[in-house]
Amino acid sequence: MEAKTKNRDSWLTAAFSALAEGGVEQVRVELLAKKLKVTKGSFYWHFRDRTDLMNALLDGWKHGRIAAIKEQTRLDGREPAKQLHDLLALYSGNNPRGMAIELAVRDWARRAPEAEGVIAEVDGERLRCVADLFVALGLPPDQAFARAYLFYAFAFGQGLLARSAGADQTEAIKAICGAVLVPDKQTP
Repeated sequence: MEAKTKNRDSWLTAAFSALAEGGVEQVRVELLAKKLKVTKGSFYWHFRDRTDLMNALLDGWKHGRIAAIKEQTRLDGREPAKQLHDLLALYSGNNPRGMAIELAVRDWARRAPEAEGVIAEVDGERLRCVADLFVALGLPPDQAFARAYLFYAFAFGQGLLARSAGADQTEAIKAICGAVLVPDKQTP
């Protein structure tokens, strides 16, 4: 019966794919059921309604992003500057699905207070974790937070630029921006 009804995770995976492919408007029970090749009855076995599914999506996204940033920025003896450069490389890497989901959730937050609250929680945690790495480099807390803010503005902003913009200089641009964002060491 599992193949006919799918499980909750199957529905969430399909919903994240729909979110990445077409935004929140594409996360519809009928479309997901068709994609999963099951009836809508399977959906209602796992979720009360679409709102329940959307809340589960937000919750899953939030917990996933917060767990990821905590892992990526954990002060565990690694050099903070290296961690920051690695994080920049990760955000600058080729993860179109991740960026599509990020942008779709942010677009959703423009119209839905529940999504806006989740974005605020995730952004707050991201900024705090990255600021902690800048503090570990020797920056004062206010400068560390400002640097973390600029770090994320760059990380997500580059995903909004046309891929062809500066395509012939992409690696050089990333290296220069990384050097500007992450100082080798704090000068007194």
